[in-house]
Amino acid sequence: MSRIQTRRLDYVHFARFETRWKDNDIYGHLNNVEYYSAFDTVINQHLIAAGGLDLHGGEIIGLCVESQCRFHDSFSFPETIEAGLRVGHLGRTSARYELGLFKVGCDVPAAEGHFIHVFVDREGRRPCPPHDALRQVLEALCPPRP
Repeated sequence: MSRIQTRRLDYVHFARFETRWKDNDIYGHLNNVEYYSAFDTVINQHLIAAGGLDLHGGEIIGLCVESQCRFHDSFSFPETIEAGLRVGHLGRTSARYELGLFKVGCDVPAAEGHFIHVFVDREGRRPCPPHDALRQVLEALCPPRP
């Protein structure tokens, strides 16, 4: 197992969700693909709810160009997962989200990883800066600097 690098207090936003019966693999724990699905879902749900992303009509969309997950412990069905989210780096046309998936009441994540969006115009798929509303949502996910 790799070393845990983050704690609950390192994250800016949290979302909770329940595992589903179909999420388990043959070994009785959450299938690896479900961790990546959780990352994608937590990010996009927050961006949409906060008013920064319009998946169906917006001129700008985010494309995932890289994702990674480190596993420290496992989840299974039935279990509640608490997902922590922050922006670790905000560039001119990209954002690196950092995520931690926590068991209820635990201070250290069972899994942690990152997910990088490059923002592009919907039509030409060329990198472009996020519009003001999206940039504000992303900046709000940046942890305070020490």
